[in-house]
Amino acid sequence: MTPPNPTMCPALLIAAPASGQGKTSIVAGLARLYARQGRRVRVFKCGPDFLDPMIHAAASGNPCENLDLWMCGEADAAWRLSRAAQDADVILVEGVMGLFDGAPSAADIARRFGLPVLAVIDAGSMAQTFGALAHGLAHYQPDLPFYGVLANRVASTGHAEMLEESVSTGIRWCGTVPRDEAATLPERHLGLHQAAEIDDLMARLDHMADHLEKTPLAGLDAAGSTLVAVSPAPSFPSLPPLLKGKTIAIARDAAFCFLYPANLELLESLGAQLSFFSPLAGDALPACDALWLPGGYPELHAATLAQRHDLFAQLHDHVKAEKPLLAECGGMMTLFDTLTDSKGVTHPMAALLPGQVAMQPRLTALGGQETDLPEGTLRGHTFHYSKTETSLTPLTHARRQRPLAGKTQGEAIYRLQRLTASYVHFYFPSNPVATAALFLP
Repeated sequence: MTPPNPTMCPALLIAAPASGQGKTSIVAGLARLYARQGRRVRVFKCGPDFLDPMIHAAASGNPCENLDLWMCGEADAAWRLSRAAQDADVILVEGVMGLFDGAPSAADIARRFGLPVLAVIDAGSMAQTFGALAHGLAHYQPDLPFYGVLANRVASTGHAEMLEESVSTGIRWCGTVPRDEAATLPERHLGLHQAAEIDDLMARLDHMADHLEKTPLAGLDAAGSTLVAVSPAPSFPSLPPLLKGKTIAIARDAAFCFLYPANLELLESLGAQLSFFSPLAGDALPACDALWLPGGYPELHAATLAQRHDLFAQLHDHVKAEKPLLAECGGMMTLFDTLTDSKGVTHPMAALLPGQVAMQPRLTALGGQETDLPEGTLRGHTFHYSKTETSLTPLTHARRQRPLAGKTQGEAIYRLQRLTASYVHFYFPSNPVATAALFLP
């Protein structure tokens, strides 16, 4: 049911039949195109993700937030979409994996918030079968608000004609994008490269925007069927200033980069002063009441981190002083005795936690996780290629969102004094009060 006096804003949820179809490049290209047109663009990413949002933030000029009906919650997604609709000229939402994959899926988000779905299909190795895929995506769930289909990585004009002819009557044809290495985004083991690491990122985005400018999507506006109604209720939830007067130091650089914008916004809304520093650049630990070491790529920068004896000593002093320290995934990896990278080279780390971390050739954990801490229950996710060996007894274990082989036990959560460490990346707005307690002495 559409709420009264809704905020109206053109919006699209861009999805695909599977991962690897190029939807991130398409979303970023559209964001860049609309920004070049002078529009205010807001981009969201379905599911837990850090890397794609970095690209979208660069393309749109605005932070990219996450939408996940399980990790973030329906209310959180609703007010963030509404806030964006009040300020933006267009909203783009990138799906996750295939359109119907996961529970909840990108399709679930589209149905819940009335977001029209644009299906991006890699047509590089097909012809008329393209039409069958488009038909299936459009009609698999009859109540899905389906907008149209875009063919990606098209080889030629003749190829484009075959693809368009294969699409059923009633499915909007949104054009084609050619195969173009100059518009491709580089990848590695956890996904795309960080935006800051791609020297020619804006040139690549402009290449994609140039291609999309030749499609009907260039004229997306409120006059089309992409008009979406979003509830006007959403103002930022009222929060008590539980962290007022507290300074939280946050590591932020190429090794510690997995930061949800929503997490930073929440800490500030709770009254905290945020002080960022770069371990890779040689920064000292800032004067602070609490410390956050987020995830990232310490394994790619282990040789540099291993030389930070001064910072490691400061971390020891911080913990000895009974000050809070939250270490997530890559942040936790840095706190063990050693870290062995993917080349088999072992590097000494901070030795705050006894044990070793070693990179593995394959993904070792993936999925949503919920954790009952003494401070309260927090939700998040895990995604890593490393394993730890430690003599520590876990404080508790997280629970998997979806059981694996019938088992619900998730990642180990370690605690030493006020140090909390695990592979789980927490989504702080899932429990603001518990988050505040994690950072309070």
